[in-house]
Amino acid sequence: MRVTWFGQAACKLQGDTLNVITDPYTPDVLGYKAIEETADVVLTSSDDDDAHCRSDLIPGSPAIANALDIAGEGQGEGMVGPLKVRAIAAEEWEHHPRGVANQNAMYRFELDGMQIAHMGDVGNALDEDQIAFFEGVDILFALTGGPPTIALPDLMRMIHRTQPKLIIPIHFRTLAYRPANILWIEDFLRHFNDEDVEFAFGPHTKITKQDLRPRTRVRVLDYLR
Repeated sequence: MRVTWFGQAACKLQGDTLNVITDPYTPDVLGYKAIEETADVVLTSSDDDDAHCRSDLIPGSPAIANALDIAGEGQGEGMVGPLKVRAIAAEEWEHHPRGVANQNAMYRFELDGMQIAHMGDVGNALDEDQIAFFEGVDILFALTGGPPTIALPDLMRMIHRTQPKLIIPIHFRTLAYRPANILWIEDFLRHFNDEDVEFAFGPHTKITKQDLRPRTRVRVLDYLR
């Protein structure tokens, strides 16, 4: 599987038979490039956040779903085109600058025989059901910039409990990120030993089942320029 990080929480996962894009954004709002690539499936964590919901900007005719519609008020699962998706409802940070804690969803699916989870736009400390949702995950796309998404101590509590095999950090501050209101990646990496952190030195990386090890590792990507 080939992974591309566009910026914010938007990634492309290119599997052997299926391509998925997660949480596409509005370029002018965030400062990242417009996403010009196509996909078979586009997943968003909500339908009302310009930084996470712009499936309409993805070219082509992909199957599209808002994970919150799949989750409902709790948990759920459904087919998005050929992809089976599980989702669980969550909230943004209650002190969000917009003044409201909007609902969104975290979601997971299987691709190339690997269990993949995306944290959407969650800002609350995870409850027991939400932590359990991440059990058995191979690759975690983790929100690592702190509030208005999940605080790092709360994120690390989930990681220690569920022990994903590989973490791809997303939603951290970069030189392109216009709001400039979240943490740099170093704040997250301080929670790991140096030998468990590797850098892709670019926006792309390839991951196979053979790359996954029992001990949690972090692979840091750069955003697509």
